[in-house]
Amino acid sequence: MLVDGAGMTLYMFVPDQQENGTPTCYTDCEKMWPPFEAAESGVFLPGEGVDEALFGTVARKDGTQQVTYNELPLYVFSGDEAAGDVNGQGLGDVWWVMDAGGEPIRKTAGNY
Repeated sequence: MLVDGAGMTLYMFVPDQQENGTPTCYTDCEKMWPPFEAAESGVFLPGEGVDEALFGTVARKDGTQQVTYNELPLYVFSGDEAAGDVNGQGLGDVWWVMDAGGEPIRKTAGNY
């Protein structure tokens, strides 16, 4: 699954997928699910096992650049406290971690 530089899990949001990769998580949603934003320097170092060609960015309403993978905006979950936590996995049946191929992993602890 995808993680940020600190090992925090990255998630995709189904409504963004339904809007062809346009970010849709704002206001209260954004407080719980902060967007994974591109560094101001523009330097981005993908980790081992991911396809660098699948990374990109998309502009948010405020002009910041949100990182995408396979054209889907990425988010962190405020309920994840430590690297490797996946407390947001499957929430509302709309938040999913992504595999290295860029596909959502639609499994929860109860359906592995």
